[in-house]
Amino acid sequence: MTAPLDGLLVLDFSTLLPGPMATLMLAEAGAEVIKIERPGGEEMRRYQPRWGAESVNFAMLNRGKKSLVLDLKQPSGQARLRPLLERADILVEQFRPGVMERLGLGAEAVRELNPGLIYCGLSASGPKGAEASAPGPDAVASARSGLMWMAGTAGSPPNWNNLSLGDTMGASMVAYGMVAAITARARGGSGQRLDVS
Repeated sequence: MTAPLDGLLVLDFSTLLPGPMATLMLAEAGAEVIKIERPGGEEMRRYQPRWGAESVNFAMLNRGKKSLVLDLKQPSGQARLRPLLERADILVEQFRPGVMERLGLGAEAVRELNPGLIYCGLSASGPKGAEASAPGPDAVASARSGLMWMAGTAGSPPNWNNLSLGDTMGASMVAYGMVAAITARARGGSGQRLDVS
């Protein structure tokens, strides 16, 4: 039986929880996901707890994906990436604004190379505005949204529930947006730029 996203190629430049969880959903639906990692690998590879030599969190979020280590600051890394960019259906990145552009991999440049690409940027506060470059861990989202207040008790400090609800809900919305964009493209549309905060 064919999986719903069989035949789609996803390039995953994301790290930690939201992006990898979103691309995991695509992988579990049949997409081929290639995780692009910097030399030394993603930092989550070193997280505890461990199962033997492997981080449990990294293994859970990246199961079923392929991994490719590239130094994108070097011409050789860019050259190895280019054929993948030319045939990819989806690209997911989770850097602060301007990082992909400095690498020559911003949405405009990549979609010029591959007009049908769904280019998805995931960030805490979106690509523009006063908070665009601010870090956005899940605890910050929980505090700003009022979730810590709702989970706490009167007279006590804020209570972070440690369930990473902001990250997991964000991942769900990213996956939903990518599937919707792929569906629109399949019905005669073109590639799209998605920004999910």
